Amino acid sequence: MLSFLARNLDSLLATYGYLAVFVFVGVESIGIPVPGETMLVTAAIYAGTTGRLSIFWVIVASSAGAILGDNIGYGIGRTGGYRLVKRYGRYIRLEENRLRLGQYLFHRHGPKVVFFGRFVSVLRIFAAFLAGVNHMHWRRFLIFNALGGVAWSTIYGVAAYLFGQQLVQLSGEVDLVLAVAGIAVIVAAIVFLRRNEARLQREADEAMPGPLVG
Repeated sequence: MLSFLARNLDSLLATYGYLAVFVFVGVESIGIPVPGETMLVTAAIYAGTTGRLSIFWVIVASSAGAILGDNIGYGIGRTGGYRLVKRYGRYIRLEENRLRLGQYLFHRHGPKVVFFGRFVSVLRIFAAFLAGVNHMHWRRFLIFNALGGVAWSTIYGVAAYLFGQQLVQLSGEVDLVLAVAGIAVIVAAIVFLRRNEARLQREADEAMPGPLVG
């Protein structure tokens, strides 16, 4: 199902436009692993290459979906969702090691996790949930959550939009080299983040051995 959705993002955008962006980002933010980030990037590139969508409204739809979805995730965590996710989390990629990493980071840097978690795939799914589990004050959560959602949507959206425009304007070897260089930078950034995620996971395992407590 997820593979089907990922392969058909363009047709979903052509049919549902901003609503598709809002739904995909929102559902991913609740904690269900649909390609929300991929939808944002695809929509921004689609806007830059076709002109059928406005990048402004793509960012608005993404920001709204991120904020609403994260608040639903927060509510689930706040109202006792920990036991539910401990039991069924493996079906949505919330294994115990990821919960441990989230708790470890949240206890050390709660507001930072809420804000920067939006930019890290392993945290984006459940940072809001852990904020609820740990009873972070809702207004404080909302502020950092909204700031993170808007910043993430704007940075990723604008970058992909500009890249999409460049795709249309590519001509000659120089443009091709620049495009390849840009892709190389993106790949390097992804590798860097993944390596740091692995390091933080090891730190969390050492600092919080044994079974987790909700």
